[in-house]
Amino acid sequence: MDYEVQWDNLTISNNFLFMKVMKNERICKRMIEKILDIKIDKIVYFEEEKTIDIRLGSRSIRLDVYVQDGKGTVFNVEMQTTNPHHALPQRARYYQGLIDMELIDKGVYYHHLNQTYIIFICTFDAFDMGRHIYTFHNTCEEDKDLKLKDGAVKVFLNSKGTIDDVEPDIKAFLQYVEGILTENPFAQEIAAEVAHVKSNNEWRREFMTLEMELKMRELKGREEGREEGREEGREEGIEEGIEKGRLATALEMLKNKLDINLIAKCTYLSIEDIQELARKNKLI
Repeated sequence: MDYEVQWDNLTISNNFLFMKVMKNERICKRMIEKILDIKIDKIVYFEEEKTIDIRLGSRSIRLDVYVQDGKGTVFNVEMQTTNPHHALPQRARYYQGLIDMELIDKGVYYHHLNQTYIIFICTFDAFDMGRHIYTFHNTCEEDKDLKLKDGAVKVFLNSKGTIDDVEPDIKAFLQYVEGILTENPFAQEIAAEVAHVKSNNEWRREFMTLEMELKMRELKGREEGREEGREEGREEGIEEGIEKGRLATALEMLKNKLDINLIAKCTYLSIEDIQELARKNKLI
């Protein structure tokens, strides 16, 4: 796989690129304000691509954007390009639960739990109603005007919406997610930031490294599956195939000029073997 080409072809709907764009505080702040129709005094970043793993055996989550404002309100914004078996509402519920547990672990009492907004930016219509935005609060079934006021709000945006139900900046942003760049100033600003991110060589290398690591995890998973299911007589052939896979991955990483120590870590090959591979392919 040519990771250089993959990087050049990335769009705002890619999680990695979206996360880097949202590091721009002005864009992140304005995006949240426009989606929720609120005013924010400032944005405070917890950490990049926040990972929450509450306990052993639980499913951890990696958050694209995890920020708070000056009042402690927490905002989690996610780019979602696939509908996980139509279980997006359940995913939002799980994210909410883990975020609450994270806050509780920091010593927050129940009645002081932060106001939280979980926002999914989807490239599909999760509810098939044509809306650009679906906002959910917990309300009383018998009296729709009675709000639970538990401080939890979930919002789902739909880049394929057809109803005129969002303000112009968000509509233009969603069009940009669909690959259509209008003359809207906010969309133009995001497009400029995308170009800025893609010109950053450090982030380019980081992206390629992550992609390599994901490929190696996939390879490792396949290896473990083979380990469980293979017959004893095929062991030598499988090992040979795995070794070829490692060498092919290492060669791809060498072509992308990644650090030899990182290649050794990802492929489980020795530095000497990697150097020999580079010499044979005239890469050093």
